[in-house]
Amino acid sequence: MLMDALRRKRCGPGAVVRPVRCTPTHAGWLALCCAVVALAGCGRKTAAPPAATVPVWDATAFDGQRALDEVRRLVALGPRDAGTPGAARAADYLQGRLRELGVEATVAAFHDAAPGGAVIFRNVLGKLPGAGGGLIILGSHYDTKAGLGPDFQGANDGGSSTGVLLEIARVAAGPWRDAVRRARRQAALTLPEIWLVFFDGEECRVRYGPHDGFHGSRQLARQLVTDGRAREVLAMVLLDMVGQRDVRLTLPHNVTPDLAVKVLNAAAREGVREKIALLADSVGDDHVAFIDAGMPAVDLIDFQYGSAPGLNDYWHTAADRLDKLSPASLQLAGRVTLRLVGDLVAETAGPR
Repeated sequence: MLMDALRRKRCGPGAVVRPVRCTPTHAGWLALCCAVVALAGCGRKTAAPPAATVPVWDATAFDGQRALDEVRRLVALGPRDAGTPGAARAADYLQGRLRELGVEATVAAFHDAAPGGAVIFRNVLGKLPGAGGGLIILGSHYDTKAGLGPDFQGANDGGSSTGVLLEIARVAAGPWRDAVRRARRQAALTLPEIWLVFFDGEECRVRYGPHDGFHGSRQLARQLVTDGRAREVLAMVLLDMVGQRDVRLTLPHNVTPDLAVKVLNAAAREGVREKIALLADSVGDDHVAFIDAGMPAVDLIDFQYGSAPGLNDYWHTAADRLDKLSPASLQLAGRVTLRLVGDLVAETAGPR
């Protein structure tokens, strides 16, 4: 049932997933899975964290109820279909909310071809400054699927990951600014920039293709390449559909293997290793543009979103509402992400 649902994900069959076949590439992935299980301890052992090079933040400060409140405020704005006043309103809201949380934020509007003609899309970028040490990107899409009516919420698909990133901003902004100030004052330590990116245009209008869907992530990946910054990206961490009750996140086939190991180690330390599984199929999502451009990326997603195990009957329907979300699930995703980013910082921070 899960594989059937995955093949239907997004706009049509074949748009996002390819079934596993016995090829050398997949054999390599299976071998990696064995290594991942060994490294992550299969949930029975807690992986030792990297040596703490700099103090960053306390992952346990992430509050799932606060994240749910962020989702509630977002969906109260109404549908967020790309190219509509609702999406523009949501982009302005996210920019303002990030600034309230102490994060420098901008709305990056751009035109892109789409079915029916060019559309104005709006990415929202929140930036925590660094000290000469690369770039970590945390991503979510905030747009909703078009054509589902004026009351459609997109609470899980687009809403849940956006709420998690906003709560991460609350937890991380102050401690991170303090750490960067110390690093700059001492002129002896490098720390990466951290971007919180809210993508527009993830949802397709007709069928995923070069000019339909994933507009925001493609735009940012292209811009990083054009600006010569792609080589600075240490990780792109995407969250999608992370808020449903009894969440079970998956790491698809088409992610950077080293990052997958780091995610599982972070989950083990949070005590939720059993809540994250390896998926043998590839999933089309906003991380793909970064993978294709040679940047390391990982996608945390739960695509079994329905009324019974194995079903996906809440997705892209009026049932995708706040009552399906759980603070515990949002908290799990947020704390694992904060631990992962803390590990990446600890591994890469070093003397100038």
